[in-house]
Parts: sequence; structure tokens; C-alpha cells
Amino acid sequence: MSPFRRLLAPLAALTALTLLPAAPAVADPGPPPGSMASLGDSITRGFNACGWYVDCTSRSFSTGDNSAVNSHYLRVRAVDPAINGHNHNDARTGAKSADMYGQAGTAVGQGVDYVTMLIGANDACTGSESSMTPVSTFRANIDSALNRLRTGLPDARVFVISIPDVHRLWSVGKGSGSARTAWSLFGICQSLLANPTSTAQADVDRRNRVRQRVVDYNTQLAQACAAYGPNCDFDGNAVFGYPFTLNQLSGWDYFHPNASGQQVLATISYPAGFNW
Repeated sequence: MSPFRRLLAPLAALTALTLLPAAPAVADPGPPPGSMASLGDSITRGFNACGWYVDCTSRSFSTGDNSAVNSHYLRVRAVDPAINGHNHNDARTGAKSADMYGQAGTAVGQGVDYVTMLIGANDACTGSESSMTPVSTFRANIDSALNRLRTGLPDARVFVISIPDVHRLWSVGKGSGSARTAWSLFGICQSLLANPTSTAQADVDRRNRVRQRVVDYNTQLAQACAAYGPNCDFDGNAVFGYPFTLNQLSGWDYFHPNASGQQVLATISYPAGFNW
């Protein structure tokens, strides 16, 4: 090797190193929390997981106390019983990202040490594609809620969970007559689930755009959590990437997770977060 090339080799290696992206900061779990709250929508409320069109908070993947689901709360309690009884479900069925600021205020008032947030399905699953929440609005709503948590609970750990892949909902349910009937009868997620058996390009494109909106929301959730600082952790799209099946959905609406689906949510999300 010529002297010139010997000089270039270490320079090239140094240049390559400087171009590598910085590794994201890993959130410090700290000690197990002594209290927790969950923010979100009907998924976090356990809607349709134990009864006909009712919330079933005992089966919530986050703060529920049903042993079969084995929620975040029960997993923390197994490590440190101090959290016993200090599990607050502040989510509300039908909530969208705009409701997170108010729910965050409730969690602040409860003075909790750990907060989970799963939101966005209702921002994408609307009556029509045109009524989905714009991405910029979604991000502003999330930032507002996270800022309230950071100000009011500066030492709390916040776990932001990715929105499930709602396009898969169509994929696993479109062949089921019961699912198609429920989607139509109850007007469920028509932005995505209208004309579920149609192969027309317009319908294919619409479904893909709704899925992309969820992808964009998840990108904003990840970025907002990173901007929050080391006390916030994002699940790295663990929930979004999980290939859920039809038998993990409620047989009443084929949209919400049933008890088995809630158990899967807990199993997939908890290790992707602080995992005490």
C-alpha cells in the first residue's frame, strides 16, 4: 500500500464513524413505581373484553387486576407490592389525542410514578378518511399532554405505546361474515373498513392511506417521547408490529381486543418499556 493510501485509510474509517447515527438514549427504569395511571381510549378501558359494549377495566392490559391478562400493574406488583391498589385507569372510551391533555391532568392530580399512554386508533378510525386527525394536530396534542406530565410529574416514568396496525384488522376480518356485519352495523372505523371486500383500486388506496396515517402517528409518538427526555420510553413499534389474529378480538364488534387480546397487549408491550 502506498503511503498516500495508508494515510487515507484511517481518515476514511474516522469519517465513517462520524456518519453513524447516534444511538437513542435508553430510558432509565429507576426503581419499580409505587403507583401508576393509564391514559388512552377504549382499548385501555378493556372495552368489550368481558361484557356487551361495556368497559372492563379489570382486564385492561395496563392497570387491570385480572390474573389471566397479567397487566403492567400486576407485573410491577409482583416485583414490588407497594403499588398494590394504586392503579388508576384514566382512559376514556372514544378518546382521541385531543383528550390526552385532560387525562394527563388527572394523572398529575393522582401523583403517580408511572404512566402508560396508548392513543391514536380513534384519530385514524373515523367515519371517513377525510375526518382523520391531521398528523400535525396529532403531534401537537401529544406534545401538550406530555408537557403537562413532565411539568406535573417530573420524576414519573412515561411509557408511550404504539398504535396497533389497524390495517391488519381489515386483513384478518374481511373474510368473516360476522366481522363484516359488525363493522357495517355499528359503523366501525369506516375510514378503513368501508367496503371491506372491495378490490377496487380506490378502496385499496384508501386502506393504504389509513395505514400510512397510523404509521405517521407512531413516528410522531416516537419523536415526541424522545423529545420528552430520559423519563419517557417508546415501545419501538412493538404493538404496531404484532400480527394479532381474529380470535384475539371481541366477537361482538371485531375491533376491540378481547381478554386474550388484552393479555397479548400486556405481554408484547411490557418488555418493550421499562420492564421492572
